[in-house]
This record gives sequence, C-alpha cells and structure tokens, in this order.
Amino acid sequence: MTGLAILDRQSDAPAAGGGTGGRRRRPSVSSKPLVAGVVVLGLLLGLAVLLWPGGGSRHATAHFPRAVGLFVGSDVRILGVRVGTVDKIVPQGTSVRVDFTYDKKYKVPADAKAAVVAPSVVSDRYVQLTPVYRSGPVMRDGADIPLQRTATPVELDRIFSSLNDLNVGLGPQGANKDGALTRLLRVGADNLDGQGQKINTTLTDFSQAIATLGDGRDDLFGTVRNLQVFTSALAANDQQVRSFNQDLARVADQLAGERGDLAAALRNLAVALGEVSSFVRDNRANLTANIKGLAAVTRVLVTQRDALVETLEAGPVALSNLQLAYNPKSGTLDTRNNAQQPDMGALLCGVLVKVGKSGECADLIGGLQRLQAAGPPKVPAAVRAPDKTLGGILGGTP
Repeated sequence: MTGLAILDRQSDAPAAGGGTGGRRRRPSVSSKPLVAGVVVLGLLLGLAVLLWPGGGSRHATAHFPRAVGLFVGSDVRILGVRVGTVDKIVPQGTSVRVDFTYDKKYKVPADAKAAVVAPSVVSDRYVQLTPVYRSGPVMRDGADIPLQRTATPVELDRIFSSLNDLNVGLGPQGANKDGALTRLLRVGADNLDGQGQKINTTLTDFSQAIATLGDGRDDLFGTVRNLQVFTSALAANDQQVRSFNQDLARVADQLAGERGDLAAALRNLAVALGEVSSFVRDNRANLTANIKGLAAVTRVLVTQRDALVETLEAGPVALSNLQLAYNPKSGTLDTRNNAQQPDMGALLCGVLVKVGKSGECADLIGGLQRLQAAGPPKVPAAVRAPDKTLGGILGGTP
C-alpha cells in the first residue's frame, strides 16, 4: 500500500436559512499515520514469530556410508519422536550426504551421532539422533556430523551375499574341492562322539575359571602393575643389573672350575659326619656324663659370676705384683706376711658343695688342720744357694 486518500465530495446544498451562499469544501484527511502503524505491527508480528521460544528450525548435515531406504521427507527422530525431516540426499563418492532440518526447540548435543534405523524389513527408514541431550553445548545451525559418528544397518542382501560367499568358499569349488571339509567334519564327529559330558564339564570349568579371574581382576592388575614397577626398576638400574649378572657368572665359572675340589670336600665332610656320628653313638654314656659335669661347672660359674669377674679383673694385677715381688739377686719372693689369712678350708668346702662333692669337705678340712698343726717346715742347717729360676719357671736349671 503506497498511499490512501479519502476525498469528500463538495456539497452543493444551499446554506441553511436560504440564500444563495457559495459552496463549502471539506478538508482532506492524510493516510500516512495509518500506513506507519500497519508496518510497525507487521514487524512486531515477524519478530514475535522468529523470537518466540521453541519456534523456528535448525539445519544440519550427516554423512553416511549408505542411504538405502532413506528418502527426501523421511523422519528425523530423537528417541523415536519425530523432530524433523530429511531435506536432501546427495551422493559424494563413497559416502552419502544427508541434509535435514529439525525443530530447534529440541536440544541436540554438539557431539551427537546419527544412525539410519530400519523399523522393519519393508518400511521406510528414518534418521535417529543420539544420545539424548542432558547438559553441555548444543548442536548449532549448519552443524556437520562426520562419517565417523554415523551408522547404517546391515542390508539383507549383503547378509545373503556374505552367506553365499561363505557357501561357495566351503563348497565343492572351494575348501571342499578335495573333500577336506568333509573329512574335517567326519573326524570332528568321530572325536566328539560320546564326549558331550566332558565337553560340558570343560566349558563349565572354563566359565568358572573366567569368573575366578574376573573376581580377582584387582589382584591380577595389581600384580601386573607391580611387575611393571619391577621391570621399570630393572631398566632404570640396568648397569647395576649387568654388573651383578657378570659377577654371578664369574662366581659360577669359579665354582665350575673347582667343582672337583668342592665334591671332594663334600665327600670328606660326609665321612667326617659319619665318624662323628659313630663316635657319639659309641661314647654316648661318657658324653652324657661329661655334659652333665659341664652343666654343673657352668652352674658354678654362673653362681660365682661376680667372683669370677673380680678374679679376672684382679688376676693381671696379682701377676704384675708377683713379678715385682721376685728378687732376682736372692731368687726369693719378697712379700709381707698378712696378719689375717683367709679360711681356705671354708672356701674350698664351698666349692665342693657347689659341684656336689660335699662328702669330701670333712677330709679336706682335716688335712688342712693337720698341716696347720705340723707348723712350717724346718730349714736345714746347710742352706744352699737360692733358686733364681723358681723351680724352672723362669727358665734355666734350678
């Protein structure tokens, strides 16, 4: 509409009250405000249609290896619900490009996949978009789904063709040309005849073994990881491992070179062990008595441990004093007599009690008393020259 003019005709009626007054003309009304309002209303309606939530559609492209049973106008679905249609199918070399449109109120993941679905053998197929959108970016208008993210069903004629190829390959002109397949089946039938129970048991045991491996997969993978750590450690210490192997090889070579001597030593050791065994068997009673006596001596040593320690500590000092007390000029031990002498009888009797010889204490004490009553030995009138060797202890002739 470019413009609109409304013209009122001029009235030729005479003026009121009679008379012959001049004709009066009505003013004209402009159409511009009305046109502007219509245009603004149309723009608002168009924007409302375009911007209304859920309105409009999106276009996308998918590449399939085949598009058998897919036509222009076929459905585009999500979970079996129709959301759009196929617009164009264009062959491109070894693949087929399918352009489709879907309602943009349905959100599709940006990395969605497309598959050609055949509801039945004879019905038309449709394009299924998967997976269902849950979160994340959505597919934009003009998106392209590559061949790696599409799938098509296996055609029935391809299945028949594959079966035919298998039949021909196993037939008289193929693997069974010389009767090999027939012999294989005959031998297999003969071997499996009557072995059904064993085969069943084998399969059952195998399934149980697989289940056991499945239950212990954590331990199995843990073992593999530990082996990987071990091999990594060996690889990291390759030089040390090589040195160890070389040293071990040298030791093995040395043992191999001396295996004769080693064998002789082992034989002699066997003979010695036999003799020791015979000696122990023949002298069992004596060894038992000796061990018992040794046990008694050991008990005494344990009981008198403090005295033994004191003796061992004072022994070197006493020997040193003895060496200092010796007078080489006169051949005598120059010592000073102590007024208090130890009771040798009580001391020796205590030792006899410890070793189980308490019955000999009376004889020992009696002998000591007789020696004490006899007094010191008498010195002869003619005193000979002193013995500077202490009876041959210091060497030389007394």
